[in-house]
Amino acid sequence: MKRNWEALVLKAMGGRDFRLTVLGTEAVGGHCQRLLMDGGGLLESCGVHPTMWIRLWFDDGGRPHQRAYTLVDPDPATGRFHLEFALHDGCAARWATTAEVGDTIEATVQGSAFHLPDPAPAHLYLVGDAASLPAVNSLLDTAADIPATVWLEYAHEGEQALAPRARAGHEVTWVPRRDEGRHLVETVCAALPATADAHYWVACEAASTRSITRHVRRTLGAGRHQVTSLGYWAAR
Repeated sequence: MKRNWEALVLKAMGGRDFRLTVLGTEAVGGHCQRLLMDGGGLLESCGVHPTMWIRLWFDDGGRPHQRAYTLVDPDPATGRFHLEFALHDGCAARWATTAEVGDTIEATVQGSAFHLPDPAPAHLYLVGDAASLPAVNSLLDTAADIPATVWLEYAHEGEQALAPRARAGHEVTWVPRRDEGRHLVETVCAALPATADAHYWVACEAASTRSITRHVRRTLGAGRHQVTSLGYWAAR
């Protein structure tokens, strides 16, 4: 596939390219497709960290189109991981639902670099949705002994089949998507406490992410080092 200016910029910024191979595929909950991938040396070359994500390149009517996806259960020993695709109209979902074992796709690693603070926070406050649930789960796995409060927005009942990996000390609340995301923003902002030894991780729809992050920084007074935020998708 012919690459565009976006790919050239990522390459200039140190992006590394890999070719992934589909090893297996399954439908999950009616609204998600999960693919098992061979990373083509990606994990060996880049290592693994919580919330790690990559950019996949799709053919959109003859033009390259990139979307970011979080690695699910990356295994450096085998070089394999899963990717989960929300099923809605678009070239990424079409590719995922028609993918067969042996199919390949190009991927770029650039921009993913999250690490838990040191010393570890006393509490994690995580805000996500079905799209960012793999990243939430990677945090819950990594910080298994840290108390965590999690809000997950869902647009379809079937998305709740994507189970969060909560353990003792982890509280998870599913919040229905209403009023273009305002319901999630109001729910979370009303419940979040101000505390100097917590870390706030916000990764949902872009406008909701901005609103919640602004509340955490301006209203709760959290320091920059206490907040990680990234809009995972944008409502249209």
